[in-house]
Amino acid sequence: MPATVQPKAILLAGPTASGKTASTLHLCRTLPVEIISVDSALVYRDMNIGTAKPDAGFLAEAPHFLLDIIDPTDSYSAAQFRTDALQLMDDITRRGHIPLLVGGTMLYYKALLEGLSDLPEADPEIRATLEAEAAQIGWPAMHQKLATLDPVTAARLEPGDSQRVQRALEICLVSGEPMSALLARQTSEPLAYQTLNLALVPSDRAVLHQRIAERFDQMLAMGFIDEVRALLNKYPTLTPELPSMRCVGYRQALAYLAGEDDLPAFREKGIAATRQLAKRQLTWLRGMTGWETVDSLQPGLPEAIGDRVRQWIKQKD
Repeated sequence: MPATVQPKAILLAGPTASGKTASTLHLCRTLPVEIISVDSALVYRDMNIGTAKPDAGFLAEAPHFLLDIIDPTDSYSAAQFRTDALQLMDDITRRGHIPLLVGGTMLYYKALLEGLSDLPEADPEIRATLEAEAAQIGWPAMHQKLATLDPVTAARLEPGDSQRVQRALEICLVSGEPMSALLARQTSEPLAYQTLNLALVPSDRAVLHQRIAERFDQMLAMGFIDEVRALLNKYPTLTPELPSMRCVGYRQALAYLAGEDDLPAFREKGIAATRQLAKRQLTWLRGMTGWETVDSLQPGLPEAIGDRVRQWIKQKD
């Protein structure tokens, strides 16, 4: 390969329950790809049902990198993802294959494609202070506080998105500047690959919502609650504030197991949280440039994705 020709990579993003899994399997069966997971929940060991992690049979046919790499008591950042993904992409390319990055964590895609901004490190004291304040006044009120300090960031965050609201407030207090201002000064580090960026977006949001409800019920039938009980037994230091337990469904499951909700309320809250996640994912995608939108509800979606990828691969560099 001439030094001036960049290697190829495929990025397949979309909200939860949009059809990424079936499309990934089709690509793996028909093209020389190796898969890198772009999912902040799938990195955790022992969190399988609630994250809709591919099962052993699927992974035997379509192995994924960046699955089961840390314990639920640990954390994993966008910066770590970018470092790991770039190394894996280089390894895959050297093997003569094409990296296929699949998932729904849009911040990871942004970090990979654009580089990382120079945001301050976490400050445990400030974070503890914010958590204590939130325990008194609630996260919607904390969101209102953020709106006075950083209206741009507050406008794109849901009031109940405690993890991101907390981080944005922390950045304001540590740096003395809004997070949006720091992001605007981000130094671009473009990805040294030719990429085909495909976004799976449903043409009917109601159908996606129905899929989400059906999948949540399937998770319950598969033993999601027992999985969370097992996590609490294996990792006694798990708390709702840890990043792993902020994954959709897990925080709601912890509340149920603590007796705060009955089963119907837990189910309703879990489905609602998953729908909110899908909404945030779609909002991210709408704001990202350079992505081709594909209707995730079209008949024969995996084959359509495969045809588009093959067409792109055949194009001259």
